[in-house]
Amino acid sequence: MTTYIIRRIFLALIVLIIVTLIVFFLMRLLPGDPLMIFVGQQSSVQAMPPEQIEALRHEFGLDKNIMSQYFSWVGGIVRGNFGSSIYYHEKVSKLLAQRLPITAYIGFLSLVFGALIGIIIGIWAGVKRGKWPDKVITPLTYVGITIPVFWLGILMIYFFGLMLHWLPTNGYTSPFTDFWLSTRQLVMPVICSSLFAIAANARQMRSSMLETIGQDYIRTAWAKGLSERVVVLKHALKNSLIPVITLVGMGIGGILGGSVLVETVFSIPGVGRLMVSSIFGQDYVVVQAITFVISVTILLMNLLVDLSYGFLDPRIRYG
Repeated sequence: MTTYIIRRIFLALIVLIIVTLIVFFLMRLLPGDPLMIFVGQQSSVQAMPPEQIEALRHEFGLDKNIMSQYFSWVGGIVRGNFGSSIYYHEKVSKLLAQRLPITAYIGFLSLVFGALIGIIIGIWAGVKRGKWPDKVITPLTYVGITIPVFWLGILMIYFFGLMLHWLPTNGYTSPFTDFWLSTRQLVMPVICSSLFAIAANARQMRSSMLETIGQDYIRTAWAKGLSERVVVLKHALKNSLIPVITLVGMGIGGILGGSVLVETVFSIPGVGRLMVSSIFGQDYVVVQAITFVISVTILLMNLLVDLSYGFLDPRIRYG
């Protein structure tokens, strides 16, 4: 087990280095100068003395060659310093500390709802194969997988917010400030974020359950006269969960990536919206930092998913 974990961490570090290289150099291929974009938003470039522009370029490290900028950025990450934002003119770590908890909270709720509801209705459809629950759930999962998140968000804003006035259409309030308002504000974003996960997990759980209940040991359990509840929950569920757990782990990246659309549609001040504004402003350091955090999260979740296989199936051994 220890050898396996060390090997996986080593491979994860290699992947992380490759990701940092790709993001760093791709951002530099974008046309335009981020400093000139920032200066143009604040005042006229002609009105700012060249000495001041050069001072700003030196402050943000843009006067160095590209390889020096890369190693300076990586060295800063090792020391826990993500650098300073050109667009917001403050530490990236401060921006992440303000926005990351919001995205993490919405992502956690979406992950929980996507996993629980998807697994439950997937089990129901698998056990009731060919009956009305299966005939209703299976077509709905195709709809859930294909429907665009931003389109669904706009429809929900129009119907539940503007027509019925049941839910707020935008914004975010901390649950520690006003729990009821926070809950009402998050209903639509969480539904939009978790819909794909619910549909995908339900489809995978149904397929996995159908495969598992056809095994000999399940037929033996039925032959012993055990109840459907005992056969499904005690004997079939664990083995059926292995592919679903993989899908849930991979869904972490989808939820973080989907936060860009959800937070933009619902005007939520999270990491996704920060990423959008930073890309348009060519704020290199912020985009690189967010990509780095997302990459670390996905790699960590993949490791945890792989380790969970041994718990779900004792036949799995790590070499």
